[in-house]
Amino acid sequence: QFAMEIVFVYQRLRKDFGRAPKFHDLPADILAETMPNPDLKDEYVERNPTDVGIQCIPEYSEHEANTERFELFSQGVIHLQGGWPKDVDPSEVEQTLRFIKKTEKDEDYIRTIKGLGESLEHMIRQNNAIDIYEEYFSGEAIDHSGEPPSAKTLTVFRDPNPIKRTATCISWFPDGAKKVAVSYAILQFQRQPEGMSLLSYVWDVHNPNFPDMDLVPASPLCCIEYNPKDTHVMIGGCYNGLLQYWDDRKGSAAQESSPIEKSHRDPVYDVAWLQSKTGTECATVSTDGQLLFWDTRKLGEPLEGMPLQQGTEGATLGGVTLSYDAAAGPTNFLVG
Repeated sequence: QFAMEIVFVYQRLRKDFGRAPKFHDLPADILAETMPNPDLKDEYVERNPTDVGIQCIPEYSEHEANTERFELFSQGVIHLQGGWPKDVDPSEVEQTLRFIKKTEKDEDYIRTIKGLGESLEHMIRQNNAIDIYEEYFSGEAIDHSGEPPSAKTLTVFRDPNPIKRTATCISWFPDGAKKVAVSYAILQFQRQPEGMSLLSYVWDVHNPNFPDMDLVPASPLCCIEYNPKDTHVMIGGCYNGLLQYWDDRKGSAAQESSPIEKSHRDPVYDVAWLQSKTGTECATVSTDGQLLFWDTRKLGEPLEGMPLQQGTEGATLGGVTLSYDAAAGPTNFLVG
């Protein structure tokens, strides 16, 4: 059997351990000394502290991109007669007749017409032999009802201001649905918060990210309408009763405004352009019980006013909507 030794004896002479150390207190000794150099001291510049901020969170960047707008335009071609060579003037009758007679005598022309005649005769005979009105499946009920009517959202125009307001009126651009003017306001009485924007906007339907034009009124707009005769002009009714008009060729500021003492005493809730020779007359309605007629060339005072009363001595009624259609009569107005 194998027995493990748990004790190991190591022997060494005392002289092999070296000398025994003995420590004593001694004064400090200068081993090396470097004296300051006054010339180098003048060249010393203290470094300004530098602050560096670091963070360990992931960094993100935001980018916006929009595809290039594809502009569409309509183009048509009408073809009344075949093309002519460069040396033939289609407006000269003699030249055209001379060219036609020359072409009719050409052997290739006669051969082509003869070949087309045979093909045309075959098609006519085939058309006469087939009854295009023949009913193949009699007794089958035909469902003429289409799909149920539905609508989907194509574009959303969001008010870019932090204080959200009501879109009080919308007016489409008269010459094609490429722009839309929208008026914004808060209609609750004395509920307009501090710092609320007064701007209204003209939007491009192909670029809903940003307004195409800003409209700067004196007070929030309650209604707006494009001029059907002059598509650059817009008329708007303000919350404080003023009537203002804009020309998009001259900037965002209103070109003219009605004076406060001649305007409505309540918000202008609706406006409509009238049929006139100048195309500058319009009508406004408000809850102050007045229907006023204006000419945008001189907004100093209304052309005429009409009280909204039931009879001659009835109570005054406020109006919030106005409908005008020249087809129903140039002097007829429907006020709600």
